[in-house]
Amino acid sequence: MNYQNPKNRLNSEQYASLKAEIAAPYRGLRQFIYIAFGASGSIGAFVFFFQVLAGRDVESALPSLALQVGIVSLMVFLWRWEQRRQQHSQSAKNLNS
Repeated sequence: MNYQNPKNRLNSEQYASLKAEIAAPYRGLRQFIYIAFGASGSIGAFVFFFQVLAGRDVESALPSLALQVGIVSLMVFLWRWEQRRQQHSQSAKNLNS
């Protein structure tokens, strides 16, 4: 006999949420990290850009500016990659339905 306890049943929204979390664990945390590091890199790039523009300590500010721009670029790349993976998995799921 196939008996299920009514207390253990999940509604469809809860089930979909759990299924999405299984497919992409810690997705929200990763996106938060992308945003936080991207914002930090943007602020650093802003500061170092104006330091280079003012001509103060250019020898150390220029490599730091390049590093900050690289961090922002990496975070944008990772964010877009995450979005493409999500869209791909959703389109594959829609085809299977």
